[in-house]
Amino acid sequence: MNARPLRSWLLLSTALVLLSACSREDAPSTPTSSAPTYLAVARGRIDVEGGLLKLGASRDGVVAEIKVTEGEQVKKGQLLATLDSELAQLAVAAALTEQRQVQIQAKQLARQLKFAEQQASRLTAAAKAGAGDSQSADGAHEAAERLRDEIEKTQTDAEVAARKLTAARYELAQRSLRAPVDAEVVRRLIQPGAAVSAQSGPAFVLLPNQARIVRAELNESFTGAVRPGMKAEVTDDSADGSVALTAHVVRISAVLGNSTLEDDALVRANTRTVECILAFDQPAPPSLRVGQRMLVRFGP
Repeated sequence: MNARPLRSWLLLSTALVLLSACSREDAPSTPTSSAPTYLAVARGRIDVEGGLLKLGASRDGVVAEIKVTEGEQVKKGQLLATLDSELAQLAVAAALTEQRQVQIQAKQLARQLKFAEQQASRLTAAAKAGAGDSQSADGAHEAAERLRDEIEKTQTDAEVAARKLTAARYELAQRSLRAPVDAEVVRRLIQPGAAVSAQSGPAFVLLPNQARIVRAELNESFTGAVRPGMKAEVTDDSADGSVALTAHVVRISAVLGNSTLEDDALVRANTRTVECILAFDQPAPPSLRVGQRMLVRFGP
């Protein structure tokens, strides 16, 4: 073969290979997968409606007995602790005695009135028959009328005594701390013998047995994109987000405030957020604890 045609053929082949390589490099790559898009992202925390219940003493006194321990499940109305109640019990006993005295007096007056009315009736009949004088009949009627006034006064005294007894029993009941709802005792902050008052702070911290919710802090720039009923994805803020729970927006607050979940104090002070409440579509797993930080991604 002639050397010149061979060299030409080799040069042409090399050029074609280079052009093919450049063409493959310039072609745009086809994406294999696309990441999900979200309308908004916010930080939140697990909570219950109304938050933790802080239960304190409503009267001054000394703790006499504690009936529950931390971690215990309690029912509505269950006794948690009692304060010293000797004076309150004495007040109830005194009110009961006063009420009984009024009741006895009312019975005596009722008997006296019955006798007085009978006597007045007999004297009136005797005066009409000419066997007695009308003055005695009038006196008997007057005595019966005075007894009726006494009975009316006694009825008022009985009402006052009943109110005193109710108030005394109420004060006695205030010296017992009872669970207002079904709940778990999270903290017990008192000991037997400790002096407590209405100003001394909570005696127990209770977690009501209610469905878990998410309180998310939605940046004010996203308020127009999120609305009630919108679906959201909730993951643990400290985890890799591999396990996600579905939730939906229940309501959005009409009040702007500073962020409370940002770690940086400067960011907290300068970030304006709106509280957004979300409910889980399925019962939240027991592993979710009140106060746990979550990441909320609002779907399209």
